[in-house]
Amino acid sequence: MSEKKYQPGYYDAERPDIKSLVDRFFQAWEKEARAMGKEELVLPPNICFSRKIGVGALEIADLIAQDTGLSVMDREIIEYISIAADLSTRTVKIFDERYPGTGTNFFNMILGEGSFVLNDFSRQLAQAIVALAGLGPLVFVGRGAHLFLPRDRVLAVRLVGTKEYRVKRVASIMGQDEKVIKKEIDRVDSEQAQFFKKVFGRSDAPNEEFDLVIVRDHFQDSRQTATLIKQAYEMKFGPLPK
Repeated sequence: MSEKKYQPGYYDAERPDIKSLVDRFFQAWEKEARAMGKEELVLPPNICFSRKIGVGALEIADLIAQDTGLSVMDREIIEYISIAADLSTRTVKIFDERYPGTGTNFFNMILGEGSFVLNDFSRQLAQAIVALAGLGPLVFVGRGAHLFLPRDRVLAVRLVGTKEYRVKRVASIMGQDEKVIKKEIDRVDSEQAQFFKKVFGRSDAPNEEFDLVIVRDHFQDSRQTATLIKQAYEMKFGPLPK
């Protein structure tokens, strides 16, 4: 069997291609922005996952989405929107239509509160996350989304697992030897650490930043883990959509 590189977020499920998925999101957001009246800017409460690579965060986020109708913004979608100038501009435009006259000041306030230095890449990423959050509630997976958003408007969840658990889980999903997968996990762990260093000036996220830290070795059932997170959200912000 040929070896395949592990992509963070991969699990054994069919997902729409990213362009179709993003097009669908924008069509729904633009339709909603046209239909609703102008609103006072109160950021919807979003769920933000931070995770060790290979613990199944995207699978759990998708389960929450299936139960609630919330959209999932994973690492690939966030970067796709933030890097494409037309999509980034389109996101901010929808935000401005919903919350007229507040966009620039709000972005500057939020981005100015971070304890990190924003380079061009970081600023694009941050603006996309903040604008998307205003169209929520959403489920963000990765890219340090919880650090860009007001702490009182986020359920920040950290999913972790031992190296042994992560290797076994990914090897089972991909049908490959654990020794091969260990090298892949080491590679993507290193890439994740480099991203955090580049954007936030550190290599990882301390537990005290989060509302909830779940060790997947002890909560291996993804459905139960999704239920636990939904309950935590409702305890903090009230009922999720059904």
